[in-house]
Amino acid sequence: MTRQLDLALPSRSDAVLRIRDRVTRWFDGLVGGTVRFGEYVTFVWRAVAAVPYALIHYRKHVVRQIAEVTFGTKSLLSGGGTIGIVLAMSLAAAAMLGVETYRGLQLVGMTSMSGMLAAIANTRELAPVVVAIALAAKVGTGFTAQIGAMRISDEIAALDAMAIRSVPFLATTRMIAAMVCVLPIYMVGLLASYVATRIVVVWFHGESSGTYDHFFHLALSPTDLFYSALKAIVFAAIVTLVHCSYGYFASGGPEGVGQAAGRALRTSILAIGIFDVILTFGLWGLVPEIPGMGI
Repeated sequence: MTRQLDLALPSRSDAVLRIRDRVTRWFDGLVGGTVRFGEYVTFVWRAVAAVPYALIHYRKHVVRQIAEVTFGTKSLLSGGGTIGIVLAMSLAAAAMLGVETYRGLQLVGMTSMSGMLAAIANTRELAPVVVAIALAAKVGTGFTAQIGAMRISDEIAALDAMAIRSVPFLATTRMIAAMVCVLPIYMVGLLASYVATRIVVVWFHGESSGTYDHFFHLALSPTDLFYSALKAIVFAAIVTLVHCSYGYFASGGPEGVGQAAGRALRTSILAIGIFDVILTFGLWGLVPEIPGMGI
């Protein structure tokens, strides 16, 4: 009876083997994650460093990518619906900003400052983030699918065999195109956010249009507009590099390309949030100033 119980209970050697297997799997996962992170960092560095090379040697391909991303036959920007998405997202987000801004200021009797907060929040945060998320959802996933399909069909290996530098040809050209083409949809989103917030505050809440416009123009400065556009361009570069890198290292056939597109979208949205904080503090400082108001 005692012998049967001993056989039924797991031996000490089996427990040690299970612990060793768990530690080995954890260590292999850590090493594999570090290697993949290094591959992505190297890819990003090669893509950014190759901007002059791409503009000199692949300038026709850059122009072709700009045409495809904007108004070409394979449009990802206009025909793909990015402008409409940015317009709808900007209107909805700016409308909620107007509602909550007016309610918050109404509690302290300062509703006349709604125009100032609308100018600052829409310009510095809302418009660049909205256009970056829309770019990731539409254009970025398209880049991942395109490059991933080339990877699983060995087209990238064929480019390398023909002595064509695949990273500048595939990633750098798309990054330049996205940075150029993001400005029109950014301006559409910014204008829509201004209009939506003003409609909510002035038309629905009955705030004086003259007071709103006075503080709006007082708080809005050309420097803020320039920094905001710069954030949108940087976000476009980040989104493009993230999605192109996931497509470049995709594997596992069509299913693997689909999984890479989903992972790239999650990573790009996380990167947008992180770099939004970094750029806001870097461009406007830890203690931002309000132009024209002396504070």
